[in-house]
Amino acid sequence: MTSPKDILKHIKEKDIRYVDFRFTDPRGAWHHLAYRAEALGDAELDEGVMFDGSSIAGWKAINESDMRLKPDLGRLIHDPFASQNLLTVFCDVHDPATGQVYARDPRGTAHKAIAYLQSSGIGDAAYFGPEAEFFVFDSVRFDVQQNRSFFELKAEEGPYMSGHEYEEGNLGHRPREKGGYFPVPPVDGSSDLRAEMVSVLAEMGIDSEKHHHEVAPAQHELGMRFADLLTAADNTQIYKYVVRNVAHQYGKTATFMPKPVFNDNGSGMHVHQSIWKDGKNLFSGDGYAGLSEPALYYIGGIIKHARALNAFTNPTTNSYKRLVPGFEAPVLLAYSSRNRSASVRIPYAESSEGRRIEVRFPDATANPYLAFTAMLMAGIDGIRNRIDPGDAMDKNLYDLPPEELSGVPTVSSSLAESLTALESDSEFLLAGDVFSSDQLDGYVELRREEVKELELAPHPVEFQMYYSA
Repeated sequence: MTSPKDILKHIKEKDIRYVDFRFTDPRGAWHHLAYRAEALGDAELDEGVMFDGSSIAGWKAINESDMRLKPDLGRLIHDPFASQNLLTVFCDVHDPATGQVYARDPRGTAHKAIAYLQSSGIGDAAYFGPEAEFFVFDSVRFDVQQNRSFFELKAEEGPYMSGHEYEEGNLGHRPREKGGYFPVPPVDGSSDLRAEMVSVLAEMGIDSEKHHHEVAPAQHELGMRFADLLTAADNTQIYKYVVRNVAHQYGKTATFMPKPVFNDNGSGMHVHQSIWKDGKNLFSGDGYAGLSEPALYYIGGIIKHARALNAFTNPTTNSYKRLVPGFEAPVLLAYSSRNRSASVRIPYAESSEGRRIEVRFPDATANPYLAFTAMLMAGIDGIRNRIDPGDAMDKNLYDLPPEELSGVPTVSSSLAESLTALESDSEFLLAGDVFSSDQLDGYVELRREEVKELELAPHPVEFQMYYSA
């Protein structure tokens, strides 16, 4: 279905009651505007619908607020969570004054990245396979006021609940701290929950292959098949939507915060990547771990621009509570075959079609359109400028002696540092007009507001450390 007439026919045949126009803001949050099916015609589906862009943080001023949601008629999904039959359509954001894609629209930026890749002659498709981890809790309480600040998380399988008195009794089966990787039920008490998530993803047209418990108690991951850049970013938005809503239906709450639990593993979003041309995998070759020379240069671009990339791949202040040594966090900028302590890993692949790289430092608070695009642009820059990534490091990087460790670069250590890095290293993103300077300036301003808010707020740990100082 790619024409308004096809869509309208489908709406009638399937008794669709509402059509949901969805778009993504700069931070990566999904927004929607629902239309009664009877109110839609060719014009709304072809030309789009108007909305107030000034109400979206980081977008238009109030004196130039009119914007248009232009449906992508090739990307429609049925929403299983709506009580009335609902059809969701992905939208790009257009500026009605110019008729062009709005420069700050994340999905529009992804479109431009694909066009740039194709015009460069390097490849005609970029494939991405994100692995987004998340936590599921039974309850979450938090509050920030002038005179108090706290949070409290509870998950029945958390080891901190081993002494809790439940009315029906405490059955005791739960993972230990850092002991949650692949246990069977009853230690893994969320297998049915994850299976439901995978089934719902399948209903919505997302090829989800597997599910499993992750290392930390209450931490999980669903396997999602790779796709082209734009589709993978769309699928990531659906993935997060499904995870949150299925958890909600089970009376639980899911979060993609990288580090919600103190002193345990955080949640990442490892991203598998490859470039193809004329139906062939450009990353397959006879070099290190079966990679081609362009693949190694792509890695070189990722490593060179990693600190600027962090502004998109790790875009929250909480992201950097995960990116510390000792928690399986890939903070060291090195590459290796199958070595999970490196920030860029080359997974084992039995065929040339499976050759790819895996960038391990991103997390799922990232706006997928901007994060995937930024990594592709860094990789293209690496290929175009033949950036040498250096030698692979197949040792356990966390066991390196200090003299050897000092020569290995690291990712940014804070959101403020990554934003400063982006400001000084942005030329690779501006190539082909994929990103614009205005877009980058607006994004940095938006994220610096978050840095400032955290820096100004007293923290409970500071009272513990300094109240009697």
